[in-house]
Amino acid sequence: MSGDDDAMGGAHLRPDISYGDYLGLDRLLSAQNPRSPQHDELLFIVIHQASELWIKLCLHELIAARGHIAAGDLGLALKMISRVSRIQTQLIQSWDVLATMTPADYAAFRPHLGQSSGFQSYQYRAMEFVMGAKSAGALKVHETDPGAHALLARLLAEPSLYDEAIRLLARSGLDLPPATLQRDVTQPYAADPAVQAAWLEVYRDTTRWWALYDLAEKLVDLEFRFQQWRFAHFKTVERIIGMKPGTGGTAGAPYLKRVLDTQFFPELLAVRTVL
Repeated sequence: MSGDDDAMGGAHLRPDISYGDYLGLDRLLSAQNPRSPQHDELLFIVIHQASELWIKLCLHELIAARGHIAAGDLGLALKMISRVSRIQTQLIQSWDVLATMTPADYAAFRPHLGQSSGFQSYQYRAMEFVMGAKSAGALKVHETDPGAHALLARLLAEPSLYDEAIRLLARSGLDLPPATLQRDVTQPYAADPAVQAAWLEVYRDTTRWWALYDLAEKLVDLEFRFQQWRFAHFKTVERIIGMKPGTGGTAGAPYLKRVLDTQFFPELLAVRTVL
C-alpha cells in the first residue's frame, strides 16, 4: 500500500455508494440560497434548516414512542423519549449560535425574507400536536400545502403521546373515569383532577409503579427541554428585533413569550406541589 493509500485510510475511491450519495449531499448543500448579498443570511438559513432536520427526527421518535406506549412496550418508548430530550439540547444550542447575529446584521437582509416566517413550520406544529397542544385553527396556515395539511389533520385526529400515557395508567389498574379516557383528542389537553390523582398514586408508591414513574419523569424531562427551547427562541428574537412584529405579519417575541405558559403535561408538574 502506498503512502497516499495510507492517507486515505483505505477508503474506496469508487464505492458502490459514496458518503455524499448516501447522505444526498449534493441536494443538501445546494439547498442554501440566500436572497441577499449579506454575509449573515447563510447563518440564518443553515440554523433553520438544521433545526427542521432535528425536528423531523423528533417527530420520527415521538410518533414511534406513542405507538410503543399504546402497545405497552415502555422500554423502547422510554429510549425514544429520552433521545428527543437530547435532540432538544441541540435545538437549544442552535439559538446560541444564531444570537451571534446582531440587530444590524439581521436588518440588512430581513426585507428579503418576504412573508416567510417560522410560524409556518408545519413540523414544529406537528410536534406540538403529538405532544398534545392541539389547534384546529393552525391548519389554516397550511391550506396551500396539501402534504403538510394532511399530516397535521391526521395528527389532530389521533391521540397524543400524553393521551396514550393516560390510557396506559388506566390499563395498569389506576382509577380513571370513562370521560377522561374518551375525551375529544382533537382538543388541546386540559388538566384533569382524576389524572392528577392517578399520577399522585404513582409518585407515592414508585416501587409498585416504577415503569409508570419512569415514564412520567421522561415526560417531565421532555417538557423541560421543550420549554427551554421555547425560552431560548423567545430571548433570541427579543435580542435581535426586540418586541417588533415578526416576519409574515406574526406577533414576534410577544407571542413567543405568551406560549411559555403553555404546558403539555400539567398534572406531572402539579403533582409535585401536593406530594
